[in-house]
Amino acid sequence: MRVGIGIAFVIHGFPKLAGGAEVWEELGRAMGFIGITSYPAFWGFMAGLAEFGGGILLILGILFRPACMALAFTMLAAMMFHIGKGEGFIQFSHAMEDGIIFLAMLLIGPGKFSLDEKIFMKNKAQLST
Repeated sequence: MRVGIGIAFVIHGFPKLAGGAEVWEELGRAMGFIGITSYPAFWGFMAGLAEFGGGILLILGILFRPACMALAFTMLAAMMFHIGKGEGFIQFSHAMEDGIIFLAMLLIGPGKFSLDEKIFMKNKAQLST
């Protein structure tokens, strides 16, 4: 699941990062629906970075939980954007579903075939001996 969702978000986030300041500003205006109206280009860039960079981190399984938190927050902002525009369930359900997946993965962890497991569990084993 981690690799598949990661690939999807790398593909989904790349055009947002590559779009430049105009795209970032448009994306960042979504933060207004959760009460943040300052620096829309910054927030738009951060959304693209969360999706693209977070997808890479998911694939590798490194910094997995921080990536899941960033992606869950991004999906919350996307969901609130659609709800704030008065759109129905069909429009906001994808962001909601992805947000639920990221929260579940946050709780479950990256799994034994992740860099987090290889790096941090190795260090933990060394500390206990």
